[in-house]
Parts: sequence; structure tokens; C-alpha cells
Amino acid sequence: MLGASLSLLEWPLSLSGRPAAGMFTAAIRSLILRPQRLHLTRATLSRGYADAPPSAGGMSFTFASPTEVYYTEANVKQVDVPTMTGNFGILPAHVPTLQVLKPGIVTVFDDEGAQSKYFVSSGSVTVNADSSVQLLAEEAAALDELDITAAKANLDKANAELSSASGEIERAEVIISIEAHEAIIKALE
Repeated sequence: MLGASLSLLEWPLSLSGRPAAGMFTAAIRSLILRPQRLHLTRATLSRGYADAPPSAGGMSFTFASPTEVYYTEANVKQVDVPTMTGNFGILPAHVPTLQVLKPGIVTVFDDEGAQSKYFVSSGSVTVNADSSVQLLAEEAAALDELDITAAKANLDKANAELSSASGEIERAEVIISIEAHEAIIKALE
């Protein structure tokens, strides 16, 4: 290996004046020659966490679908959401994020610890730096309003429609229906 027995300061330079071993070596070399810049690199590379919440209270939570508003700036302790990148819990001072919802259960924990569960088909969740959360669902229903027998019947119907779907759009709509009904059944079992 070129320069393996040499110190970083002794590595040969190319015609351009850069170390022959590459740009990474040049970056390391500049830190050795200018150690006052090392603290800047450490700060850039270190992982950051959310700051403590400004108040001891919960977070402002808004949850709505096109047909119903479930929460409007309600003070809650925690919200668990199903997203395309996996399920996660949101607490006060959560790192800001924007996620796409997948079919599944949203669980809301109020300040007393009581929980309410809702099924969502899709949508988005936004977590802001001020500990406010907005969840907008395409379709949503309280879990106790859903019927597992009807969901199983609709899943069977959708599976039958899948074999007869002719176009791409029709096939995509049926697949979405299958995924939603499978998620409802899983949530209710």
C-alpha cells in the first residue's frame, strides 16, 4: 500500500499539490496541520438529539380526515403511527419529520395515559420543531367502529376482482383495497 509506512505528513504529493493517496487524506492532513479546526469537524459529525420540551406538558396534536376531525390542537402525551418506513412513536420534542402513512393503527395516548385507536388507510404525518403534530388521513375510523366479518368479506371480493382486473389502474386500485382490508383484519384480530 502506497505510503503505509510513512506518516501522514510525509506522504508524497501529486503534481497538483494534493496527496497521492486522495482527497480524504488531504482533509485529514489539514486537520493535523490546523488542529483548531478539529472541533468543527467533531460538531459536524456528532449525532444530535431533540432538545427537552419547552414545557412539561404534552404536544399539540391535530388529526383529521376529509370527513371528520378527530383532534384539534389537543394536548396529548404520545402518538404511535404506521408509516412506509416503519411504525414509530412520537413524543414531545420529537425530531421534526414528514412521513407517509401506510394502512394501520394510529394510537393516541392522552395526558392521563388512556389510549384511543384509529385505523388509517393512508395519508401523512408532520412533526414540527415546536412539538406540534398534524396527521392527515385519506380515510380514518375508530377501531371499535370496524367489523372484522365485513373486512374479510371485502378482502375475498377484492381478491376475486384482482384476477379479472384488466388495466393497470384497475389492478392498482384492487391491490390498494387488498392491502387496506388485510391491515384492517390484522388490526382487529
